Amino acid sequence: MGNDTIKNPEEARRFARVVISDIAAYNGPKVEKGLREDTLFEELRDELYDAELFYRSRVDKTLCDATNFFNMAVIDLLIKAKRHIESPLW
Repeated sequence: MGNDTIKNPEEARRFARVVISDIAAYNGPKVEKGLREDTLFEELRDELYDAELFYRSRVDKTLCDATNFFNMAVIDLLIKAKRHIESPLW
């Protein structure tokens, strides 16, 4: 891995949040539809797949394997932050 590999847990957590924030910002209608219809992960399948690959390409493998920062960012930024959208999830 290159010199730009993230090895600090706090940096990895922040990077995961940036990656997921971009998905939220650029896919608002898909996020809303997915929450309203309880199909969020189907709606964002390709985006989340690509985002996780990107995250894993930049974060040290050992750190990726030992943490769940990416998944936590998905929950915090694509689900919890969107509680104002009517959804069968809540």
